[in-house]
Amino acid sequence: MYLGFEIIDFHSHFPTQGPWFTDMGETMRNYEAAVSPERRAILRERARPYGEHWRRMWGFPLPEAPADHPGDKAQAQRWVDELDRYGIRAVGFVTGGGNEHLAEICAWHPDRFVGFAHHSPFLPDAVERLERAVTQLGLRAYKLLAPLIEEPIEDPRAFPVWEKCAELGIPVLIHFGIQGSSGGIAWHQNINPLKLHNVAKSFPDVDFVIPHFGCAWERETLQLAWACPNVSVDTSGSNQWVRWVPGDVSVKYLFRKYYETIGPGRIIFGSDSSWFPRGFAVRYLQDQLRDCLDLNFPDEHIQQIFAGNAARLLKIDLAAPGAD
Repeated sequence: MYLGFEIIDFHSHFPTQGPWFTDMGETMRNYEAAVSPERRAILRERARPYGEHWRRMWGFPLPEAPADHPGDKAQAQRWVDELDRYGIRAVGFVTGGGNEHLAEICAWHPDRFVGFAHHSPFLPDAVERLERAVTQLGLRAYKLLAPLIEEPIEDPRAFPVWEKCAELGIPVLIHFGIQGSSGGIAWHQNINPLKLHNVAKSFPDVDFVIPHFGCAWERETLQLAWACPNVSVDTSGSNQWVRWVPGDVSVKYLFRKYYETIGPGRIIFGSDSSWFPRGFAVRYLQDQLRDCLDLNFPDEHIQQIFAGNAARLLKIDLAAPGAD
């Protein structure tokens, strides 16, 4: 419990020793192949001040160096300690080095960790991978980064994957909008959440979740959610994108806007936590809870947002902490 509320973090990343993302398409590899190492270095250097400023705003330390990574087993225990420290019931890891690897990590702490399959829906064996991830490996949801997928997300070739999601009864989290930190992706054919419109319409029995309140595509996300009642949003991350859109937008404004338009049953708390020594980004939880309390949301609606909706989608029993 945190301030009297059960908390489930729907959206975090397990900081594994290897690559966090696998089989997610060719976008970044194509960019790196087309641009010289010297120009990639220029981009990183010119974007670096934005990252430093962001860390200062939040008081976050630098991520630990790869050489300081303690190993995945120890990293998992660090995460359990973080959950205990802040009274978090469970965490959803949306990436973790591939389906098999993340499933192994979640099996170490099955009462606290929930894993998401995270492979491209356009792989030749995408359906088989997803079925194995859920029925054999024990993963409970599916995560995609749309701007890292080269094929159009609405392409009917992916429909068998959505059909399998419906059959398995799992939610699908799809990142639209700007991708990565400063110097990342701001335009791509899959960046607009309205690209999901026909998919969500065709599969109303699949729960789709758009993270980060739409990540700079607020209007489009609201329109998508209006048209498709099977679309929810999560609140994860610093949502610093509010600085790069017109108007005086804040996270508190986003809570009010989404609450008024789609209600508390389709807003899901997430932190987007990942690296250490930051660990669980409690600042996001504190600020978002304060916003909801300041907006005078009823406690039962706050409980929905910060745990109830995630528990329903990820099949977590809130009545029996410590057992899924």
